[in-house]
Amino acid sequence: MRLDDDALGGEIGVVFAVSPSLKSPATVAESDDDGEEIFVPPLNFSMVDNGVFRSGFPDSANFSFLRSLGLRSIVCLCPEPYPEANDAFLKANGIRLYQFGIDGCKEPFVNIPEETIRAALKVVVDVKNHPLLIHCNRGKHRTGCLVGCLRKLQKWCLTSIFDEYQRFAAAKARVSDQRFIELFDVSSCR
Repeated sequence: MRLDDDALGGEIGVVFAVSPSLKSPATVAESDDDGEEIFVPPLNFSMVDNGVFRSGFPDSANFSFLRSLGLRSIVCLCPEPYPEANDAFLKANGIRLYQFGIDGCKEPFVNIPEETIRAALKVVVDVKNHPLLIHCNRGKHRTGCLVGCLRKLQKWCLTSIFDEYQRFAAAKARVSDQRFIELFDVSSCR
């Protein structure tokens, strides 16, 4: 494992390398100068729970890494059509896409669609969909809201939920997102 700041567009990230002898013959992946397969996680990648991961929007540089997770499902929270290269990767690896289009809005008084979050949560908590990746563009706000609502369902205290949200959103944390998480009623999700 080595740190790499070029792989994530100038942001520091972790790059995993695997010796050629550990490669699956069916796996075609990016390699470094030593012939080692390179695993580059998507921006803001993290494990949420057993079989549940979160990140920013993955691109082709992340496909080897995502393949190594053995994903069954991806929950995309962006409204735009899924890119062809990503769609081809999903089909080639038998990964099911659940797309819940939530506009990425910076306006303080725009409501997050509660029913959409509720529908996405149903997919996330269904273990038949695991391993599963949740993502939006940067893995901060929309993903943070969905994960925050999952944490409420898991009976986390709000302080811990907000700490996790802020760890990913950093200086771009939105009070409106945190208010949405706080007021989200999990009673109908059980």
